[in-house]
Amino acid sequence: MVYDVAVIGSGPAGLTAGIYMSRAKLSTIVLEGLQPGGQLTTTTSVENWPGNISILGLDLMMQMRSHAEHYGCKLEMNQVTKVDFENKPYNLYLDNGQTIQAKSVIIATGASHKKLGCVGEKEYFAKGVSVCATCDAPFFKDKHVVVVGGGDSAVTEAEHLTHFTKKLTLVHILDELTAKDPIKYKIIENPNVEIIYSSAVKEIKGDGQKMMGVIIENKKDKTLKEISADGLFVAIGMIPNTAIFKDQIELDKYGYIVVKDQTKTNKEGVFVAGDVADYKYRQAITAAGSGCMAALDCQSYLNKI
Repeated sequence: MVYDVAVIGSGPAGLTAGIYMSRAKLSTIVLEGLQPGGQLTTTTSVENWPGNISILGLDLMMQMRSHAEHYGCKLEMNQVTKVDFENKPYNLYLDNGQTIQAKSVIIATGASHKKLGCVGEKEYFAKGVSVCATCDAPFFKDKHVVVVGGGDSAVTEAEHLTHFTKKLTLVHILDELTAKDPIKYKIIENPNVEIIYSSAVKEIKGDGQKMMGVIIENKKDKTLKEISADGLFVAIGMIPNTAIFKDQIELDKYGYIVVKDQTKTNKEGVFVAGDVADYKYRQAITAAGSGCMAALDCQSYLNKI
């Protein structure tokens, strides 16, 4: 069959789009990818989702998934490996050899956090290791945390954390901060912040249940230093999940999808929602909001063809 819309991605943006499209009685398929529910499924408690004082990230996404299914949205746990936006209906090629055809597409593939690649990072993710200060700072009240990075994202994350933490250590691989945001001076001048330059986190240590410290390597003389810490925030950048769209739609120099008129791409009938086009806010609620916007614009498009 030819679907009215195919949604690529199943985080807050993709599932919200799926809810709106299927509730409008349009044939809708959500291609969930390798991680149904998106990155939020890997977090613990979410405390800034309106209406839920505290809810597990996995529970929230499963509720959204059930909501979409309730209205007849089809969800398929397959990854899109190639797209063809040159001919209509649009063709989406899946990793299982299947081809999905659709009159319109909503791209909600999100973005992935760059990883440190050090020992213990994966083991202690959501057990002290985080990638979002806005999400998790309240969990580290009066604690000692480490922030890794030296760009705008890192100093912004660090400044937010200082309103909660007792001590903050910023680890940066270069000799000086690369951030252009003036907020970096608040970090430099804060007496509760220590900045360790020319260094990288080599290992994250813990007791198997929670993170307890880090080993930092000086990149110049290769000396190692171990410090105790309750948390670590990775803030070294994002990679938008747009590789399969490289030759199909317009991307900016960082790989994010170029947005026109709120939710449109340069291809008629192809819309975008969430972190795949958002390098600034990167919140579940803003992703969901953009999923709603993309769905409404997509509905208007389908009503005209």
